Amino acid sequence: MTERKRARPADYFADWKEREALAEGMIPLVGKLYRNNNVKTYIYGQALVNKSVLEIMQAHRFVRQVEQNELSEFETFPVIKALAALDLGTAHIDAGRIAVGYETEGKAQGVSVDEYVKSQVSDLIGASAEPTREPRDVILYGFGRIGRLMARLLIEKAGGGENLRLKAVVVRPSGKEDDLVKRASLLQRDSVHGQFRGTIRVDEERSSFVANGNEIKVIYAGSPQEIDYTEYGIKDAIVVDNTGKWRDRDGLSQHLACPGVAKVILTAPGKGDLKNIVYGINDGEISDDDAIISAASCTTNAIAPPLKALDDEFQVINGHVETVHAYTNDQNLIDNYHSAKRRGRSAPLNMVLTETGAAKAVGKVLPQMQGKLTGNAIRVPTPNVSMAIMKLTLGRETTVEEVNEYMRKVALHSPLRKQIDYSNSPEVVSSDFVGSRHACIYDSEATIVNGSSAVIYCWYDNEFGYSCQVHRILEKMAGVDYAIYPKES
Repeated sequence: MTERKRARPADYFADWKEREALAEGMIPLVGKLYRNNNVKTYIYGQALVNKSVLEIMQAHRFVRQVEQNELSEFETFPVIKALAALDLGTAHIDAGRIAVGYETEGKAQGVSVDEYVKSQVSDLIGASAEPTREPRDVILYGFGRIGRLMARLLIEKAGGGENLRLKAVVVRPSGKEDDLVKRASLLQRDSVHGQFRGTIRVDEERSSFVANGNEIKVIYAGSPQEIDYTEYGIKDAIVVDNTGKWRDRDGLSQHLACPGVAKVILTAPGKGDLKNIVYGINDGEISDDDAIISAASCTTNAIAPPLKALDDEFQVINGHVETVHAYTNDQNLIDNYHSAKRRGRSAPLNMVLTETGAAKAVGKVLPQMQGKLTGNAIRVPTPNVSMAIMKLTLGRETTVEEVNEYMRKVALHSPLRKQIDYSNSPEVVSSDFVGSRHACIYDSEATIVNGSSAVIYCWYDNEFGYSCQVHRILEKMAGVDYAIYPKES
């Protein structure tokens, strides 16, 4: 990308107010595109749908910091305005990349913004094809940390309702009269991820809650065998099992025996012959015939993308992965009996050395890593966001600068840009990455290289970032396939 620098404004405050007004003007245009055309707009991968003025401005700032180039609201607003004036089919459109393309190419060609935008989405104009033929029903089996975050994602991404529709959540009966209210309250308020963006109302007569207009049935059952989903108007559904109770084909097949269910996704590492899928790495292995798929673990999702990227360029000979992991519900708040080693000790008071199968599991999604990695984990007293530290022996000598620049380009311009984010700040800490939608965030300031030996640090939101990866698999299994613009060269 050609380097461009914008002149320093004579009055920073006046410049801010102008850009603020432009960001405000983008909001109805972005909303119109989303609700009327099912078009999601982005600024270098950062979604603009349902964002505030300041969030839109922060997305522009991200490009200036990480892309090492200028991108302002003065450039993107005309692009979004031009897109909103077109009759477009369903797609994901990166207005930031189109804006940069116009500044570096379109102007040199002597064309207007409107003409350039039309040229970038020409085959989308007048298109009416949707990602799926009809909405696909989704059931969340289990409503814990991942279940509730998946619910937030499905509700947020419902758009016009043409793609995935969350129809029900399944929980164990508690016998309490206020159970439904408490379940809805846990979705509304989250100590880590904050308030739900929208409104939630409870309909006790229908045993459901309504979130942003989406009615979601709450089904109480102790096992899959108790449920006939067709009684709730649910058909051909995909069940997302968040319980981890069953991790093999036999156990998860119980869902397939339920009327109304067609496919199952497990949000934990699968055992036996189950395909373990990390979206962006081996999702191409998903076939129409697959009825049960595992989304692997949050740590496998975090380390597989950077390992693939580094192996492609430098060849990974061997290495060790140490995971510094936030504590989870599987640990005890205070010292108490636990069947696993060390996990019985108080999670908020201790660093707990434990095992992880992620390093070994990477071999299932990246066969070239089979037998090359060892791994361990330390649970630490933070509720969310973890870090993977990868000590790698590479196939050739390199430098910190070369590795960082390569990973920056991968994060911004490669097919892995939804999986790998990039940080160049020396001041970031774990809480800065709560809510990250990437599988991992590469910390360039922490990189260490000595000849062919490299130490790589990657943060990851082990709850929300992982849920986003699961949602991408869910879309693929449902046949949701968005056209991406501008098209890859």
